[in-house]
Amino acid sequence: MLFLLFQIGQDHYALDTRQVAVVLSLVKLKQMPATAPWVAGVFTYRGQSVPVIDLSQLATGKPSRQRLSTRIVLVHYPAPGPDSRLLGLVLEKASEIMRRASSEFRDSGLDHGEAPYLGPVTDDARGLIQSVQVQDLLPPAVRAQLFPGMET
Repeated sequence: MLFLLFQIGQDHYALDTRQVAVVLSLVKLKQMPATAPWVAGVFTYRGQSVPVIDLSQLATGKPSRQRLSTRIVLVHYPAPGPDSRLLGLVLEKASEIMRRASSEFRDSGLDHGEAPYLGPVTDDARGLIQSVQVQDLLPPAVRAQLFPGMET
């Protein structure tokens, strides 16, 4: 399996590329008042409005740094049935891929209660790399706000 690597602070994370639709440069986002602070905004991609969340702000409370390697990664956020919706993720240093078998990931040994999107870990020369589970990124209230009418 291929994984897109990115960082939150000094820590490394991996996103399964099967969930990735496209990797884009940063674009100007329309702010969304009355949403969670980690909802970065919304923009139009190929005629579709796409909500964007800042994964660094979600995880640490600090927004992603605007650098050349900071990207908006559009992922397939699962919707009920055979469909999915596009969700944008602001990710720092999202410019490298890694190949790993799913068997090379193991449980982190921690209860991620408030961060259910944090998945199993693997390691390499960089240290521990934790997978991020796209389907667990949005709490129900935020999912309902960003994707109105989406059944759970």
